[in-house]
Amino acid sequence: MRIGDFRESYRHDEALFATPVARAWFAALLAALLLFPLVGSGYLVGLACVLGIHVIASAGLNIMTGYTGLISLGHAAFMGVGCYTAAYFAQRGLPFVLTLPLAGLFAAALGVVVGMPSLRIKGLYLAVATLAMQFLLVYVFREWDSVTGGVRGVNVPPAELLGVKLDTDQRMAWLIAACAVALLLAARNLFRTRVGRAFIAIRDKDISAEVLGIDLLRYKLAAFAIGSFYAGVAGALLAYYYRAMTPEYFTLQLSIFYLAAIIVGGLGSTLGSILGAVFMTLVPEALRAIVSFIAQWAPRAVEILSPIQQVVFGLLIIGFLVFEPHGLLEIWRRVRRFFHLWPFRA
Repeated sequence: MRIGDFRESYRHDEALFATPVARAWFAALLAALLLFPLVGSGYLVGLACVLGIHVIASAGLNIMTGYTGLISLGHAAFMGVGCYTAAYFAQRGLPFVLTLPLAGLFAAALGVVVGMPSLRIKGLYLAVATLAMQFLLVYVFREWDSVTGGVRGVNVPPAELLGVKLDTDQRMAWLIAACAVALLLAARNLFRTRVGRAFIAIRDKDISAEVLGIDLLRYKLAAFAIGSFYAGVAGALLAYYYRAMTPEYFTLQLSIFYLAAIIVGGLGSTLGSILGAVFMTLVPEALRAIVSFIAQWAPRAVEILSPIQQVVFGLLIIGFLVFEPHGLLEIWRRVRRFFHLWPFRA
């Protein structure tokens, strides 16, 4: 039983993993990420690659919406900018170690432009502004043939790192896992800094934050830039993973997917981004597997169950919003709290 978490120094208070148990769990996670591509099936490794990309993109949106309170319905468009930036420079021979950060920086620059109205508008009005940007960029993706390939899409050469071509799911899984771990640690550490605390103050009450001396425009644009950078990196990794992308992937549906992920997982938490991405990615796959299993004995049932699985998925999301508005993160906290007190729980 653990009865407290006492900090005796500033160094201890600022540590990402303050206890030996936390460090041991993190080491176990790294070992699992390293070994999984070696032992998992091709399907599971591919699913893990997509999940890792969703985790990165969800973390970026959580920085904007969960931590800073800036609702964005254009996250998929930022991913598209990162995707096509990486594809454009990769086709011209630029190495992967340069195309990946460039994709993030181009998306961040666009995020700054889109975030400029955030000083004057917020809430649903800001959401509508980002929604307009979403539709505008999808139109650009379809019509700018010389860069995006238009509706035909664009092909991306395989990533190459230290002379090794990352042209298999196994190698891409290691790359995506490394990027996800680095960006998640950076996000978690960000909110221990002055910038991160300013984001939280703006989310709680922007007028009070301004009275305290926080530059609203500067920090709101920074939140858009950082969140868009994460989306751009996720889009670049998506391009290198699929090796061929079309504008139809970066639709409003994908933006809503990420918004639902951070709500279901838990707003304002890095762990919530992970849990939400896992839920939104794995639950549809689990429902699809159940339908396929039933179809072995009742082939005609597929016609009925295939539409129902979408309904079940939607009901699960609604259930979280109604019965657990704080998301999966709150459920995890309650479970952890139970075991902290066990077996002396009253």
